[in-house]
Formats: sequence, structure tokens, C-alpha cells
Amino acid sequence: MPRMIWSELSHLQLGKYAEYLMKMEFLSYGFDVFNTEVDDKGVDFVIKSGSGKFYEMQVKSCRDLNYVFMRKDKFDINNESLILVLALFEDNKMPDVFLIPAIEWKSPNNLLKDKDYEGLKSKPEWGINLSHKNLELLNKYSVKNMINKFK
Repeated sequence: MPRMIWSELSHLQLGKYAEYLMKMEFLSYGFDVFNTEVDDKGVDFVIKSGSGKFYEMQVKSCRDLNYVFMRKDKFDINNESLILVLALFEDNKMPDVFLIPAIEWKSPNNLLKDKDYEGLKSKPEWGINLSHKNLELLNKYSVKNMINKFK
């Protein structure tokens, strides 16, 4: 059985684990997976479906239900091929994974947030407000509900 004590990993270790896990997950569904040599545009890897369509994947990992964000200058919600892969880790179990198309942020709600921080130092961002109350909204993006949309 895998170790799965995620709380002992650093933030960077957890993020890298999530990225490799998702690459293997997409391979298991028959996608081709391509590494990006430089991650300066917020794309961690690219997948190609059996039909030949390419998707750019940005991976985020989280240990607790809190707030996760992507800077607006690195996450283009008009890019129909950009997908956020969210892995939620809890000790002693495999992570729950969600696939959220970037275009979903065109209609912000209690889960998907649009924050501009006008007049403040923080850069504008798209966010995910993770809470027990919002899990129902998040569940529609689970891998099992979304994976066939990308084939």
C-alpha cells in the first residue's frame, strides 16, 4: 500500500507528486502526455486525446479545504483547451481529483472566484473557494464525471 502521509510532504513535493500522478492517470485513460520544458505560462503538461485534440493542463494541489488560485496573467479563461487539474490530498487516502475547464471561470459562483484586488498589491487572480459547503459544486468536475469530455 502506498505511504500516503501527505501532511509530511513539503508544498513543492506535494505539487510535484500531483503532477506526476495526473500524468500517469491520463496515460491510463489512453491520452498521450507531453512535458513542457518551461513552466512560465502556467502549463504543467499537455495531453492529446485519441481524436487528436490537445489540452493544456495546469495542476494545483491542496491538503485542506481552503482557497486555491491562479494568476490571471498565467491562466487565460478564454483558452478552451486550458484545464485546471485540482488534486485534494487527505492523509491515508489517494487524492480526489477534479478537472475544471478554464472557461468555467467566465461564470463565477460560490466555488469559482474572480478577484481583481484593485488598488492593492496582489495581482488579479482566478480562484477556487474550497469548503464543505462548496464540495457539491466541485463534485461535478470529478475525474469520473469529466474525463470522457476530453476524449
